[in-house]
Amino acid sequence: MDYPQTIDYLFTRLPMFSRLGSAAMNEGLTNAYELCEACGNPQLKFKSVHVGGTNGKGSTSHMLAAILQSAGYRTGLYTSPHLKDFRERIKVDGKIPDESFITGFVEKLRPLIEFIQPSFFEITVAMAFTYFAEQEVDIAIIEVGLGGRLDSTNIIFPELSVITNISFDHMNILGNTLQKIAYEKAGIIKKNTPVVIGQYQEDIREVFEQKAKEQEAPLNYANRNHFVASWEMEKHELIAEVTSVHNNEKNNYRLDLPGLYQMKNLVTVLETVRQLRLKGWAIPEAQVHSALNKVRKITGFNGRWEIISDKPLIVLDVGHNEDGIRQILEQIEITDHEQLHIITGFVKDKDLDKILSILPRQALYYFTRAHIPRALPEDELLEKARSVGLKGEHFPGVNEAILAARQRCSERDMILVCGSVFVIGEIE
Repeated sequence: MDYPQTIDYLFTRLPMFSRLGSAAMNEGLTNAYELCEACGNPQLKFKSVHVGGTNGKGSTSHMLAAILQSAGYRTGLYTSPHLKDFRERIKVDGKIPDESFITGFVEKLRPLIEFIQPSFFEITVAMAFTYFAEQEVDIAIIEVGLGGRLDSTNIIFPELSVITNISFDHMNILGNTLQKIAYEKAGIIKKNTPVVIGQYQEDIREVFEQKAKEQEAPLNYANRNHFVASWEMEKHELIAEVTSVHNNEKNNYRLDLPGLYQMKNLVTVLETVRQLRLKGWAIPEAQVHSALNKVRKITGFNGRWEIISDKPLIVLDVGHNEDGIRQILEQIEITDHEQLHIITGFVKDKDLDKILSILPRQALYYFTRAHIPRALPEDELLEKARSVGLKGEHFPGVNEAILAARQRCSERDMILVCGSVFVIGEIE
């Protein structure tokens, strides 16, 4: 198969979560182990940092990759999902693999794939680990796909485990209480391996502390070791002054990821860097500063408060659950604009009642959908939105919605596109 045929094979022949939802998932790690064993157990051939959590794990992973790469380490980065190109999921020093690697990997494993019928995600994890081993990376940042305990990435033995935060998402899979969700996320905590928890949350701390105790894993709360003393926005950049409790030092960081929610991810990243230093990784402070100021350039990271136009202001953000949407709304509050236009679409398994109830009533809405079976039809979304007082129209795709919003808005207005990474990914 050539590259387009290989991608079509991956996307259509294999059970894929973005298309099917929970029906695409396999319980357990058996397939991940079997695929990796067929590849020579690449997961044992490189150092790693494992990053899980409900929100912020993508931003945290990209920041860490940028820092380690800037510090001179050959750095792998595995994230999901992708926006435009499948290969965005697998990078080494910010570069995607050649098409020939993807086609060669699938061709080699095709008999085993046909026999054990793994999911799309199981294949991509084995593919990423194989690539990192072949590329002889010094370290790889591995983002959890969903949950943690039974996620296909959970066959690595990392230098550190990182859990950004816990909030409600994927309740049909992970459980309908924060404690149940935390239990699944805590599944990435490994024996004698330090763990960084991004945010101390009183109602779930026992879940993490019990798991860490069982695994004899030193546990560190990032927001108890570092805190943002002050912040400001300047030219689409976030400037944050951070105080580190362990040495009482203050540092100013200028981030090219301007979302206010990045302050939470920043302290998680800084604690992770501190723990890596304690394990012997040489990460100069100057490289931390320079890397955080150009995460997008170093890693190709997009879709988090990404500004693609100033007049009118057009912002893309992949926030898609209640907590993520709340963080976006906080950012809107400090963003200068007149009329707010919101283009949004969701997948069927989101808690839409909660999300729609917090969206601003004064905004004009353009409801749409991604072109995947799991997407909620735009007319159904409009009907649900009208029932809670939101006003708008529906459109068959995000590009039609953006065109309509541009035609209605002035230069001083703001257009926000949010609700689904798949909607953002279809923007032309």
